[in-house]
Amino acid sequence: MTKREVPCPQCGKPSLYAAENLSRPFCSERCRLIDLGEWASGSYQIPVEPSLDDFSSADIEHPPLTRH
Repeated sequence: MTKREVPCPQCGKPSLYAAENLSRPFCSERCRLIDLGEWASGSYQIPVEPSLDDFSSADIEHPPLTRH
């Protein structure tokens, strides 16, 4: 079986993607912990679509009412 290398998501160096690399897909424990710290501090965020509940009625401009 061929050993597969992938770029480390943190530093870009080649990283062995195999069971013997306990930090995979990272190249080292250091890179794995840096990435974990980024998630824990909120530096990384998954974008989401805002729902209508995220806006109060005060945030929405209403057109003036007119009579026809």
